[in-house]
Amino acid sequence: METWLIAVIAIVVILVVLALIIVIWWISTSNSFKVMKVKVDEAASGIDVALTKRYDLLTKALAATKGYAKHEVETLEKVIELRGGNSISNMSMKDKNALQSQISEAAKGLNILVEQYPDLKANTTFVELQRQTADCEEQLQAARRIYNSNVSSLNQKRNVFPSSIVAKHIGFTEDFDFFEAEEEKKQDVKFDF
Repeated sequence: METWLIAVIAIVVILVVLALIIVIWWISTSNSFKVMKVKVDEAASGIDVALTKRYDLLTKALAATKGYAKHEVETLEKVIELRGGNSISNMSMKDKNALQSQISEAAKGLNILVEQYPDLKANTTFVELQRQTADCEEQLQAARRIYNSNVSSLNQKRNVFPSSIVAKHIGFTEDFDFFEAEEEKKQDVKFDF
């Protein structure tokens, strides 16, 4: 065999191996984006579950407080109207942020109501609802952290070369939104003594 033929075969083999490596890398990167998207969706579902649980607990708290103070209950009824039959899972992350903020406001109104009515504070049903609500808040915080961590990983990979080429090709052209804290929780805490 002539040396030029061996050189051509070697070049063809090298090109085929390089093409194979690029195709495998492309498929692997594309699959990792899809897996990361599933993790983001799963974490968003965790937020939906926690928000729904929180909403349901506040609805039960509303029923428990109705006998104590009718006009304060309006705050909690507003939360029920906010949901208005809309499924939390169909909301955008911005809408979920807004709903979460409004539910937090209603929960503050409930805490004020508890301070005004000591008998309500001592009611075992209400105490159990408060405990469940605190647990729900912790679950919601954990779900937010998981969601934001997954979004961060996906956004980082989407923006870094060369995986950004694959991301653009498979339709990941924009960063996913983070679940953000309400404005008032971002501010400094003021201590008045």
